[in-house]
Amino acid sequence: MFTGIVQGVARVARITDRPGLRSIELALPPGFDGGLAIGASVACDGLCLTVTTLPGPDRASFDVMQQSLGLSTLGALVEGSRLNVERAAHDGAEIGGHPISGHIDCLGRLVSLRQPENNHVLRIEVPASHMRYVFAKGYIAINGASLTVAEANRTERWFEVWLIPETLRMTTFGDKHPGDALHIEIERGTQVVVDTVRDALDERLGPLLPALEALLAQRGSSVDELGAALRLPGG
Repeated sequence: MFTGIVQGVARVARITDRPGLRSIELALPPGFDGGLAIGASVACDGLCLTVTTLPGPDRASFDVMQQSLGLSTLGALVEGSRLNVERAAHDGAEIGGHPISGHIDCLGRLVSLRQPENNHVLRIEVPASHMRYVFAKGYIAINGASLTVAEANRTERWFEVWLIPETLRMTTFGDKHPGDALHIEIERGTQVVVDTVRDALDERLGPLLPALEALLAQRGSSVDELGAALRLPGG
């Protein structure tokens, strides 16, 4: 488990490709490898990877299977690429963000960015299958960073997050450009509540559920938003 607080940026030092497997050696931030052992978990751009070798000081290697390469951006890495990294949380660790599993749910796409004074605003498009779990004021993990959704547009399937200068300093978000793919992990508690409410309404209302959905749509709401209201702060 991870906290979603990125601890630094690592750089790809070497890539070794074999049939069905890619080994990635990372140059880690100074001091990041203190106590790091083979078999430990590290979130690399939000994807939980296992340390396979420790080639030297501030270095660690990870093996990535073909399935993970196909579902993530790790297959597109080249030497010199930069990734957000976080060590696995230990017992009693402060959860400064929100609990993250390190198993990404989908790829989002950076649609646009704005740069108001001292801010950096990312607008990200996600598949409709996962947009149903994204709500303003809710949590979401993007490339391993726990962020708060500022605005969400369910019709156009995008949401926005605002980044402060410190977040940009500690992460790779300042490197991103429109069109870039991003790892998205939705907040599990919100997913459970939204799915539970929808299943309960479907069981109780049956064929009447579409009518309820149409009524809520007229009022600018949805069944999923009803579920999220039970989960979000103030709901």
